[in-house]
Amino acid sequence: MMGNSKKVFIKTYGCQMNVYDSARMEDVLKPLGYEMTDGPKDANMVILNTCHIREKASEKVYSELGRLKNIKKRRDEENEMIIAVAGCVAQAEGEEISRRAPYVDMVFGPQSYHNLPEMIAKAHRAGNEQGRGVLMTEFPAEDKFDHLPAPTKPEGYSAFLSIQEGCDKFCTYCVVPYTRGAEYSRPAEHVMREARELVAQGAMEITLLGQNVNAYHGDDGRGGEWTLGRLIRELAEIDGLERIRYTTSYPAEVTDDLITAHAEVPQLMPYLHLPIQSGSNRVLAAMNRDHTREQYLETIAKLKAARPDLALSSDFIVGFPGENERDFEDTLDMIRQVKFILAYSFVYSPRPGTPAATMDLQVEAAVANERLQVLQQLLKDVQAEFNNDCVGKEFPILLEREGRREGQLVGRSPYMQPVHVKAPLDLIGKIADLKIIEARQNSLGAELVNVERKHA
Repeated sequence: MMGNSKKVFIKTYGCQMNVYDSARMEDVLKPLGYEMTDGPKDANMVILNTCHIREKASEKVYSELGRLKNIKKRRDEENEMIIAVAGCVAQAEGEEISRRAPYVDMVFGPQSYHNLPEMIAKAHRAGNEQGRGVLMTEFPAEDKFDHLPAPTKPEGYSAFLSIQEGCDKFCTYCVVPYTRGAEYSRPAEHVMREARELVAQGAMEITLLGQNVNAYHGDDGRGGEWTLGRLIRELAEIDGLERIRYTTSYPAEVTDDLITAHAEVPQLMPYLHLPIQSGSNRVLAAMNRDHTREQYLETIAKLKAARPDLALSSDFIVGFPGENERDFEDTLDMIRQVKFILAYSFVYSPRPGTPAATMDLQVEAAVANERLQVLQQLLKDVQAEFNNDCVGKEFPILLEREGRREGQLVGRSPYMQPVHVKAPLDLIGKIADLKIIEARQNSLGAELVNVERKHA
């Protein structure tokens, strides 16, 4: 297998941070001779990059591992398959994975994938088709980013850039502090270097990533620190970087400096994902969220005063232990007030090891599911209203690829909506002014207004 024709398939679950991590795994594996493939059947190595946030996340991983086991059994020694589990499920349940699925060769957490060459070498030395038993789920002392190669050319014209990892908030429902570790901010110059490399390779838009991205406090190399607002201002000076986004933010970490950046930096898009989880102060306190609904609304007011065209998205957990009808109504009221244009909403499900998993007053599944349907319908109505309000307006749209129909291009608006337009192919990779002429539930239709505005 260590010849020149090795193929790897990486299946990514969950958040944008995992998407970024998977791309960086590709960068680590390419010097070892691995090429990407689009499925496990012809892969010499399969990596499941897992997420522990969603309900039954672990069981979905074990189900996928069962399918991979059957493929692995059919391989001969010359065409063997290494199976690896990475990410947050691996970090949280590494030993359990090795016990339940002994045919898995490598298990490693999100802070360890820079050690892939070492792990692969150990796996080959072990040479056991039943599983090589390589387990790496510690939180290493060194910064993994210091050991990663330069990023390769991004697909398309948008790129993710991880600037912060880990979480110190310890919300009672969340496993992130246990799977990603304590908050860590990358040094400012390291972030700037990677951003310049991405732009040089064709990225026109960069999304800054972090578990609590607005808690960023990167070492400036001179004894000081850069805030996220300072970082955004510096990134905006990079020639060719047309758009800047960031996710995911924590409400209590939205500083005046960051709000001012929204007012002063035109490259910073007027769209912000700011999870609140619940509109009830009682539930927010039980969740150990470090803010109230009133503080959240005050923050939104400041942001919209700085950037009047700002729109928001959020996350909601329905049926948190002890949530009653009044609490749920408070959440619906929050949605009506803020008018979130997009939201991710889920029924609460216990995560082993988190305080909420052992709380009293667990909400009955039928009640929680009914509330979720009500909430999602309201969110759908608000989103449709926003999309309808876009009709007749002109937006600068980053055109990224061909659409399904002949002569159609697809881009994304400043608010992340997919936009379809009939336009020439040479506008791919450009930003053009489009007039919205049609609103759909999850996308917009447009016509080309101004070709001259396009950017190189």
